[in-house]
Amino acid sequence: MANIRIPDQKREIHDVEQIRDFLKPFGIWYERWNVERGVSVDAAAEDILNAYKPEVDRLKAQGGYITADVINVTRDFPNLDAMLNKFNKEHTHSEDEVRFIVKGRGIFHIHPDNGPVFAIQVEAGDLINVPAGMKHWFDLCAEREIRAIRLFKEQAGWSPAYIDNGVHANYQPLCLGPAFIPKVPVK
Repeated sequence: MANIRIPDQKREIHDVEQIRDFLKPFGIWYERWNVERGVSVDAAAEDILNAYKPEVDRLKAQGGYITADVINVTRDFPNLDAMLNKFNKEHTHSEDEVRFIVKGRGIFHIHPDNGPVFAIQVEAGDLINVPAGMKHWFDLCAEREIRAIRLFKEQAGWSPAYIDNGVHANYQPLCLGPAFIPKVPVK
């Protein structure tokens, strides 16, 4: 289940309803989906999409999304660091970023114009959107693994528009939970 950290306020939110209430003023929605679908989280992308078809179809109709796919990132993904470096700096998109996490964990940092920077850690079963134009960045947790359904309004998807002098360097991408591994200074 997701959790939110607001570092500048030294505050955390773990309750699902409180998470939804916190995110709503920023235009971000959060849902929990049952991941028990009779299909392995490692199944073919087509099988994953079929397993979540009712929810994906609902989101397509609700948000005007025209395509959905499954991204599978693992620690042995070719050029993983280069790919992650595209997303771990503050940026925006011209359309919503919609993710349903099938497997693994990651952390979105959100920098709204009307509130504090906060981090929302997502894991299997979590659905989140980052609205078009919202400043944010993303990092994987220590396992460096995530599998997610993505929805897009444009067939080609989107590209990040980086923020000059972004605040991302001021916030560490530390995930909570059983796989939390603190950063230890190298001597």
